[in-house]
Amino acid sequence: MKTGRSLVNLAYELERQLATKKDMIVPSSLMCCHTDDAGSCKLVIEEDSGVGKYDITSLARRQLADKLKIPFAYFERMRIEQPGLLDRNVNTWLQTERDRRMIRTLDSKVRAVLSDRYRRLDNVDLAENVLPILQRLPEVRFESVELTETRMYIKAVTPRVQAEMAPGDVVQAGIVIMNSEVGHGTLSVQPLIYRLLCSNGLIASDRGLRKTHVGRLLPSDEETITVFRDDTLAADDKAFFLKVRDVVEAAVSETSFAQVAQKLKKTLGIALSGDPVKTVEVLANRYALNEEERAGVLRHLIVEGDLSGYGLVNAVTHFSQEVEDYDRATEFEVLGGKLIELPASE
Repeated sequence: MKTGRSLVNLAYELERQLATKKDMIVPSSLMCCHTDDAGSCKLVIEEDSGVGKYDITSLARRQLADKLKIPFAYFERMRIEQPGLLDRNVNTWLQTERDRRMIRTLDSKVRAVLSDRYRRLDNVDLAENVLPILQRLPEVRFESVELTETRMYIKAVTPRVQAEMAPGDVVQAGIVIMNSEVGHGTLSVQPLIYRLLCSNGLIASDRGLRKTHVGRLLPSDEETITVFRDDTLAADDKAFFLKVRDVVEAAVSETSFAQVAQKLKKTLGIALSGDPVKTVEVLANRYALNEEERAGVLRHLIVEGDLSGYGLVNAVTHFSQEVEDYDRATEFEVLGGKLIELPASE
């Protein structure tokens, strides 16, 4: 499992972000795009307090392009090669539309351009509610915690619930909680299998709880901006966080853990037929692995010398520790969970 930051560091960063982020519901007519000759793109918003100018992150540019039905590759080409053309395109469509958007800013940058129906489930609220729940687990270890540009991750393990896959090969029960504040996925609570032998993590993504970021249409005068501040607008998520508590307890229960562990153990008896290179090629084609990722999985499969379904699962999850991008590394842990759900024939 890829190592992230400490809980203390996470808390400091969440506090810092709380002081600098701002959310607004903005009519399209009150926004315009301005791009300079160097390709630096800003979103200009006519706020009540004056004109706000915000740099736009790559993710937010992609979302803006998607909302305006401009292919992102063309959006980026205009930004670099013809910035004036980009501004004319974007501003024409912004002034033509009558939609309102949720604009999420952080550190004076637009980090997300979302629907006005987007339901905020913020990282700081999630952490305040779930960390006390996780800390009550017996002998809990926070194996990996991270805050990326798109998601927050909390991965915890309890040694009280464990099983032996083979002599000396022990796995323990855990939980992973993921959330995105920028429209990059649902809030999810998923069971985690942690292998002590090589610190691999496997996420059983079909056995948890998901909460979509979609809510009721937010009321607002069409030509005004609504500013959301965390100190005045606290989301009423009590019922949801009670569900989180129940899912956490269920995920690390003996029964739930045994079900996932048994699926993993069954892969021990599945021999990989034929050339392992071809096996990994099939895996790469099905799950869109690039050349470097395919080579890394193959290397772990061969070095560890276990040419079975179990060996392939561990090659995938072990390789995740080498992936530089934390989001992508977690996707490999999710892939491990998908593999144990496949029929033996596959």
